Amino acid sequence: MKVLILCTGNSCRSQMAHGFLQSFDPSIEVFSAGTEASGRLNSKAVEVMKQAGIDISHHTSDSVEKYLNDEWDYVITVCGGANETCPAFMGKVKHRLHIGFDDPSHAIGSEEFINGEFIRVRDEIKEGFQKFYNEQIKYQL
Repeated sequence: MKVLILCTGNSCRSQMAHGFLQSFDPSIEVFSAGTEASGRLNSKAVEVMKQAGIDISHHTSDSVEKYLNDEWDYVITVCGGANETCPAFMGKVKHRLHIGFDDPSHAIGSEEFINGEFIRVRDEIKEGFQKFYNEQIKYQL
């Protein structure tokens, strides 16, 4: 089972989704990429994932170009921008899904508010990808 998770920058939401999905079942090959990859992870995303018991600090922020010719069971976009600009894959994609989330890196306000936004989105991603895993993947393995 191979899953590619896409967002625009590949620094926050796709990285969190990647971490959660991999934690649900280590046998799934999970990758994440960005349509405009930033080349680095968002430090707040790394921090809130660590608080949830998942270390994503070793992940890399990669361009979707790296994966266009591969075969995928699922390609999942987690932001509207990536959903709208998702490139055509030359490889075979069995299922293309969109599971969208707010971008906590755009939060403005106090440190407490921003931290709360990262935690809220992290928890929504966990819930959304747990549902995806339970309904679409778990029984295929």
